[in-house]
Amino acid sequence: MSRIGKKPIKIPQGVTVTIGEGKVTVKGSKGELSLDVPREIEVKTQEEEVLVSKKQENKKSKALWGTVRSLVFNMIKGVSEGYSRDLQIKGVGYRAELQGEKLVLKVGFSHPIEIEKVEGIDFNVVKDIINVSGIKKDLVGRVASEIRSIRPPEPYKGKGIRYKDEVISMKEGKKSAGK
Repeated sequence: MSRIGKKPIKIPQGVTVTIGEGKVTVKGSKGELSLDVPREIEVKTQEEEVLVSKKQENKKSKALWGTVRSLVFNMIKGVSEGYSRDLQIKGVGYRAELQGEKLVLKVGFSHPIEIEKVEGIDFNVVKDIINVSGIKKDLVGRVASEIRSIRPPEPYKGKGIRYKDEVISMKEGKKSAGK
């Protein structure tokens, strides 16, 4: 039995949830998102809450129940507050800057890396911090991980691009054979 699926989702002020034929649409101050709901799951609104339930007791509906509830919750939070991930650049000469809509990274390669703006994602750069923000949680996370994968932090000096709250376990360098 899903503990997550049982929890009702509170609808904040300024957010409207519309439930149609197999579809949930959420509108808020930051934008609009929609989700196709599987046939095994039922979504309904009751007063200022959204309830997610199973239509039948089978393995597939049990698997989808908590997932759909989490997706609807993420949509509501996204259109009301939004999501963001902060990335930190460490390394001598490593820097990031915005050139129009593009994010340009200079991270030790012979050429700068240009990242095109993805629809629904905003970049902001302050010193060595890159902020990736948007209303879709999965898209924000994916774009942030793609930026990090350009130059992941290395374990000896810690140079590279890391999440702001990420802790890198540092390795000890080579030691001389003290004769």
